Amino acid sequence: MMKYEAVIGLEIHAQMLTNTKIFCGCPTNFGAEPNSQTCPVCSGMPGVLPVLNKKAVELAIKTGIALNCKISDYSRFARKNYFYPDLPKNYQISQYELPLCEDGYIEIIIDGSAKKIGIKRIHLEEDAGKNIHTTGNYSFVDFNRAGVPLMEIVTEPDIRTPQEAALFMRKLRTILRYIDVCDGNMEQGSLRCDANVSVRLAGQKYYGIRTEIKNINSFKFVQRAIEYEIDRQIAILERGDKVVQETRLWDPERGVTISMRSKEEAHDYRYFPEPDLVPLVGLSSLAEKVRGELPELPDAKGRRFVSQYRLSESEADILISERAFADWFEEAVKFGKDPKVVANWMLGELLRLLKEDDRDITKCPLKPAQLAEMLSLIEKGIINIKIAKIIFEEMYRTGKDAHIIVKEKGLVQITDENFLNRVIEEILSRYPQEVQRYRAGEEKLMGFFVGQIMKATKGKANPQLVNEMLKKKL
Repeated sequence: MMKYEAVIGLEIHAQMLTNTKIFCGCPTNFGAEPNSQTCPVCSGMPGVLPVLNKKAVELAIKTGIALNCKISDYSRFARKNYFYPDLPKNYQISQYELPLCEDGYIEIIIDGSAKKIGIKRIHLEEDAGKNIHTTGNYSFVDFNRAGVPLMEIVTEPDIRTPQEAALFMRKLRTILRYIDVCDGNMEQGSLRCDANVSVRLAGQKYYGIRTEIKNINSFKFVQRAIEYEIDRQIAILERGDKVVQETRLWDPERGVTISMRSKEEAHDYRYFPEPDLVPLVGLSSLAEKVRGELPELPDAKGRRFVSQYRLSESEADILISERAFADWFEEAVKFGKDPKVVANWMLGELLRLLKEDDRDITKCPLKPAQLAEMLSLIEKGIINIKIAKIIFEEMYRTGKDAHIIVKEKGLVQITDENFLNRVIEEILSRYPQEVQRYRAGEEKLMGFFVGQIMKATKGKANPQLVNEMLKKKL
């Protein structure tokens, strides 16, 4: 079989976190009653004029800076003409030959190596409405989404595998959420991905015929849809047939892409400059203002976590995956706790509980100060690690402080040597054969004895003290 390689480019639509639409004052709230967030402008009535939302421009520029793009000093909007029931004007206000941002990149780590994925352009446009299809011979149209501000982020065809595509999407989402530009909610459609996929013989200079997979709404589906499409195109070429340029849809239920329509070329949209909006000029000064408002970005934060807190790269990667999660970590460390210990509790117990409840760190009832207090109780010998895990979950569930839970549940660690001595003697007398085996050289039985003592004391015995006393007894 011939060796093929894939060439993949992504077009990502990100809904920006503005309070109002891009060309009118209608709100952008998700989940409102159909057609309750509309006005003559976004419903395409004759004679109305658009007014550009300045916040949308600022957020797009902020994204461009975060993605290492060049910010244009002159940009303008264009009309993209096509008919579709959810496009009320029968044209979309977008940008064509003069986008806001160009020539950027995102760096991903694939198989331990860094790879730059080029960003060709970032431009602004308005979203269309939403068709709601029924079982009958008709459809409804909800125009609430019409006019919602979108950024279209277009990559260079630098991606070669489905895994790289998924990694790129995850990294992009993290950055957009860090800079408060997009909430990244793929299920609600505020981050959507179209994938352009072609295959060619390995080493071939020219690209193959590409297909476009529309509106993929999860990282898992991005990877699976591209995997399927690569295999489908290779099978066509192996048969001696030609791949048809077309737009396809991903069917997650069946795990296949389905033909939607033959692909239009850009000139079919009859782009021309939008006559109702003036060009954007002097954007470099706005870009400098926005640059000063950028937070520390994920890559820089990850490098700092490794150097400042002596964490591993894998630990840092998980901690910085969400800005709020990273902030939670740093807040806990401010109380003078060992960063490594704080990271262990967050990456172990805290992440486990958050995943079980499908809960975001911002909704977590457990605060950094409470973790710090619990760690102090461990340091003082008041509780041990086993008890701490019980207390940690109780704090998470109830929001109570550690010292209150210790008092209410009587979870103070047992350090009374007379009491522990009696427990140890009882356990050793219960297992005389194991005692003989230990003394004959089976030292691994120490773990068995410690386990029995911890069980007898309901986990409250001081493990270090138990080990010391047990060794003397044996």
